[in-house]
Parts: sequence; C-alpha cells; structure tokens
Amino acid sequence: MIFSARQDEIVALAKSKGRVFVEELATLFSVTPQTIRKDLNDLCDARVLSRIHGGALFPSGTENLKYEQRRAMAATEKQDIGRAAAALIPDNASLFINIGTTTEAVGEALSDHHELMVITNNINVANRLRVYPAIEVVIAGGVVRGSDGGIVGEAAVDFIRQFKVDFAVIGVSAIDEDGALLDFDYREVKVAQAIIANARHVILVSDSAKFERTAPVRIGHISQINTFITDHCPIARVREICAENDVRLIETRAVDNEGR
Repeated sequence: MIFSARQDEIVALAKSKGRVFVEELATLFSVTPQTIRKDLNDLCDARVLSRIHGGALFPSGTENLKYEQRRAMAATEKQDIGRAAAALIPDNASLFINIGTTTEAVGEALSDHHELMVITNNINVANRLRVYPAIEVVIAGGVVRGSDGGIVGEAAVDFIRQFKVDFAVIGVSAIDEDGALLDFDYREVKVAQAIIANARHVILVSDSAKFERTAPVRIGHISQINTFITDHCPIARVREICAENDVRLIETRAVDNEGR
C-alpha cells in the first residue's frame, strides 16, 4: 500500500510524539476530522499505527514490523537509497544482497546493470532479478522465513562462506547511537555477519527511521562498513564514528544541522 503525503506526515508525527489525535491533526492539516479518521483507518489497517480512542499510537520500537508495512514506510527514501547504492556498483561485479525492504530497492535499481553475479538470501530480490539475462542470480539454501521471504539458518551461512565477492549490500533493523547494527532474528544476524566477512566492500543501506528503533541482536558495528547510504543521518556520534573509521557517508536527502 502506498500512502499519501499527508499520511506519511502523520506517521512521522506519531513516531516523534508516540501518539496523534484526530482533532489536532484536522487542525494541523486544515481538513475535516472525518478525513483524518480515514487516514488513521488506512494506516491502522496497514498496521503502521494502532488505534486508540480519539487517535492512534506508533508501535513500540522493539516490535518487528510486518513486511508489507515496512515496505510501504519511507518508500521514496528507500528508492533514492537504492539508486545511490546501485550507482556505486559497476558492471561485471559480484555482490551479496541480504534481507530487507531497502536492500530490495537496491536490487530493483540494479536491473540495468550487465554481467552481475548477485548472491542473495532474499527470495524477493532473486525473483525480481531473475528475469534479466545480464544478471546471474545465485540463491542461498536454508529455512525460508514466511514473513518476508528471507532465507536464514546455518545452511545459508555455510553457503555464503563459499564466496568472496566484490560488494555486499546489507540492511539492518536498527542502528544504535553507539554505532551498533541490530536486528531481531539471531539466525538472520549470522547470515549478515557471514556476508560482511566475505565481501571486499560492504555497503550499509538504511533509511533514517532505523535510528528511532531498537532491536535485541547485534550484527556488528558501523566501523566494519565501507559505505553507509541513508536519506539522513541525524545522530552526531554516528557521523563521528564514520569519520573516525573512514566510512563513507552518503546522504540522499541531507539537511542542515538544524534539521531543515
């Protein structure tokens, strides 16, 4: 489901405040309460928000959001990030792409490349790229996670370790202020760690909402990354860590230090 610009703004407000209310939103956007109720119903039906009396709540940061919900959120930002990542990957390259809606945006942006070998544990990436004759797709074996088409488990880890590739494109569920890269599923984390260890250049792709979330399992640290692509990095310490460790930071929608 693609949300309207107003609905995207409502979600952003709910993220920052924790909850939003119909009457306040109607005044803010100069629309009727009925219009706002419809917006909230759409967002709640998509499980982006949860309804409360008179408004809606943003889900807890520790809750792993449903796949289609994650795909719809920050869709434009993910497309921009995907194009920026694809621009760094030349023809005739080999690469890993792991699980995630942002990494899938990278896969879509690679469709005009030639002579690529793409190794992935993401069924959605494999299914999109398999139709392009100039791209060879190699898919990992293992347990298929029904929620998002990710392939996880020891078999996938062992498969990944057979390769040494030019690039890895990885996504994460959350980025901590100390630079820790986090996820929800320890099985997926093991695959991501194997991907990082077996690529010459690691590209982390993540929209800025990942700075507002938490997850319990540590993948690694941003200092292990070569390039970090995001729409905007609002955390000063993360910027410092990138500079201290020669991590190239690319912001597709950079704003000034005041957040404008």
